Amino acid sequence: MRMLSKNLVNLIQRNTDTLTKRVMADIRKHPGAKTYRSLDEAKLYGSVYDIYSEFNHFMSEETDREAIERVYTALGRQRREEGFSLSEVIQALIIARRHIWLLVDSEGFLDTALDLRNAIDLVNRSILFFDRAIYFTAVGYESAS
Repeated sequence: MRMLSKNLVNLIQRNTDTLTKRVMADIRKHPGAKTYRSLDEAKLYGSVYDIYSEFNHFMSEETDREAIERVYTALGRQRREEGFSLSEVIQALIIARRHIWLLVDSEGFLDTALDLRNAIDLVNRSILFFDRAIYFTAVGYESAS
């Protein structure tokens, strides 16, 4: 991983709590995430924090495809059993992904063409992580029927 990407990964890891709270606020007001509003603060915090913990492990190359499959298939089954719609769960993952890039952009890490080029591996890995998370969440959700 290039130096900038390591710096970006470290930025995300240092700001997991901040990201979690920002995502919680967005989820609480998003019209497509109604069931999440019924969760108490601690449960919602834990759910969002877990997404970033898994993301951080994946970005540190400690998590492989099978680990993402296990975690997010279980999440999909759990959310179905809890009465969430699949679209709500996917929306929450999309919001979490978006907040990573809002943080990176706000910190000025992507100001030059060289910075952007160096961040390509981070972009690709984050897209891969969230695409897999969304897919396996849907698989788990469907298997719970």
